[in-house]
Amino acid sequence: MNRIKQLFQEKTNNILNVYFTAGFPKIDDTTVILKALQDGGADLVEIGMPYSDPVADGETIQQSNQIALDNGMTVKLLFEQLSGIREAGITVPILLMGYVNPVIQFGVENFCQKCQEVGVDGLILPDMPASVYEEEYKATFDKYGILNTFLITPQTSEERIKHIDSISDGFIYMVSSASTTGAKSSISTDQEAYFARVNAMNLKNPRLIGFGISDNQTFKKASSQAAGAIIGSAFIKLIGQSTDLAGDIKAFVSSVKNG
Repeated sequence: MNRIKQLFQEKTNNILNVYFTAGFPKIDDTTVILKALQDGGADLVEIGMPYSDPVADGETIQQSNQIALDNGMTVKLLFEQLSGIREAGITVPILLMGYVNPVIQFGVENFCQKCQEVGVDGLILPDMPASVYEEEYKATFDKYGILNTFLITPQTSEERIKHIDSISDGFIYMVSSASTTGAKSSISTDQEAYFARVNAMNLKNPRLIGFGISDNQTFKKASSQAAGAIIGSAFIKLIGQSTDLAGDIKAFVSSVKNG
């Protein structure tokens, strides 16, 4: 069974998904960060494929993308870095997140095949329309056992949310607001109304809340409204300043989950 599906079958709440940009802060940090996240207790890991124009991301993640690209990170190199991680004891489910253009340039079938080879479980491609996925790529994703995760926002219609739910198999990425990514200190009443509205739809897929999750308080609040949450910018800031990656990452994950 796909590791993401297995995770959500075994655990229904307080799921922590942590995002980092491949090639940041240094080009060869990928496996060090992965292992430290797993050791620290992250339930799911999202690895960003750096892109020159990450339009959905806030300043922190944009800067990490630029540094990673300047360091020389590419999709091909990322697959090389991930080769052998499963044999080396990394068991945590892994998603690759990025923009669809580099995937198309790599070749969608080649990309999915490489994901299967190295043990990547799913993809998040925010700028890929659901209709394009269904018509052109779903069969290929299914062939290689790769789950595709869609994003919904407070502006997404009920009809579209239900359609996304029907073509998804894993979880739905619930963007907490219409803004770009970035750590925030609290969750607003408007956001709570949106969470309640989506919860009332009785979707078949669990949701993880992203954008604005930064610490134990926001993680607990999000986990009360969904299966868990996604942390990106706060983690990128931490590793960008870290002098002890493994130790700092384990301490960060523990503080988010346990306070």
